[in-house]
Amino acid sequence: MAPSSERSPGSRGDSSRADAKAEASKGESTRARIVQRALELTTSVGFDGLSIGDLAADLGISKSGLFAHFGSKEQLQLSVLDAAAESFRAAVFEPVPRNTAGDARVVALFENVLKWIQSRDVPGGCIFMAGAFEWDDARGPVRERLVEWHEKFKLGVMRAVSLSVEQRLFRADLDAELFAHELHGILLEYHLEARLMRNKKAQVFARRAFQRLLADARG
Repeated sequence: MAPSSERSPGSRGDSSRADAKAEASKGESTRARIVQRALELTTSVGFDGLSIGDLAADLGISKSGLFAHFGSKEQLQLSVLDAAAESFRAAVFEPVPRNTAGDARVVALFENVLKWIQSRDVPGGCIFMAGAFEWDDARGPVRERLVEWHEKFKLGVMRAVSLSVEQRLFRADLDAELFAHELHGILLEYHLEARLMRNKKAQVFARRAFQRLLADARG
């Protein structure tokens, strides 16, 4: 008797699961490609300047196909911010070993942010710093996500400063929150001078301001 060409119920189920897994993987890959390209464009044209039609055309997909992955422009914007936050964490915080002394950690974070602002991964600069001006008077989830990022960044700096105080590398009466506030201001000004003003001295000025901040912290 010739073998039956019909598949058993079990083999049909395995095939269906494999097809579903392959389709899901393809969908995740497409979604990641959309988010990455949207991030690149947003850093250059801003959130409001990001056109869904232009993005879809740039990626070679239909607008309906793009919306199938996100459902709305706002959800795409939130996904872009999440991807940028992960990229920032990997570029700024992860390279600093956990056992790094407090003051060296503060310096490393500062230098890593300078590199991030000029990174090829964010051709238009830091999306969070640029977005702060675009969304400062707005309402909604995108603004809330931007605020959350800025708060988390300052908290990360405060922890490094507090560690420096505990290790007696910074003076005992140093206000960690104020230090983080001033460092944040230096970085925002650097972003403005480097990106908008095209000031060739932007990095030099930022480092000088940071060194004065360090000197005051060390007492």
